[in-house]
Amino acid sequence: MKEITSIQNTYIKKVLKLQEKARERKKQNLFIIEGNREISLALNAKYQFEAILFVEELIAVTAIENLLKKDNLLIKISKEVYQKIAYRSSTEGIIAVVKSKDFSIKKIQFKNKNPLILVAEGLEKPGNIGALLRTADAANADAVFIANPKSDLYNTNIIRSSIGCVFTNQIAVGTSEEIVAFLKKNNINIYAATLQNSNEYYTENYTKASAIVVGTEATGLTKIWREKATQNINIPMQGKIDSMNVSVAAAIVIFEAKRQRNFK
Repeated sequence: MKEITSIQNTYIKKVLKLQEKARERKKQNLFIIEGNREISLALNAKYQFEAILFVEELIAVTAIENLLKKDNLLIKISKEVYQKIAYRSSTEGIIAVVKSKDFSIKKIQFKNKNPLILVAEGLEKPGNIGALLRTADAANADAVFIANPKSDLYNTNIIRSSIGCVFTNQIAVGTSEEIVAFLKKNNINIYAATLQNSNEYYTENYTKASAIVVGTEATGLTKIWREKATQNINIPMQGKIDSMNVSVAAAIVIFEAKRQRNFK
């Protein structure tokens, strides 16, 4: 088994670049996962692993072997090296280098004849994206579409805030125009969360193929969604403010859709 004890090691420098730079992740088609749970979810999602780096004092080597069943992927590292490359302070002494997947909309396949999809346009904050992915997982949505993304989905903060749900959801990334065209082609009703020409969200029927579309709190959805939607919807606000966190809004509407579908 390979062992690395120096922070000046070439491979460790590579890991640091992947951790810190979206451009490097895209160039090498690799990204970093920290933590046992997140790594397990990626394995279940059939991601391909390049390497697993672990600190023997923090995690038993037998646990790693049982996880991967491939000795050749394991690299033992020192605590000093781990502290240099770890993004989080408590990730159980395990970090994986993993091959990226293609998020092309062409790869989307629906098992359900009336799919329920969550679409998010123009989101930038990793915390919001992570929370949306958790919401989609909790609702067992058929897919999540990220339109006009402002962040790399393999950003460490997104993986962390999604608690690995970036691996549990079927995800596609594209422009708003591409996603609208896909939804229209597949006869999926579009419900755009916006104030303009909108009905209250609970008055709509989401039992047929439906896409719930949300945008940023600052600017909302772009014109194409407002104009191409089957129906614009709103969440009635009863307090002093006129908007709520995008992941909260998405959860309210998507669980109304699940309720109408008898949570199936």
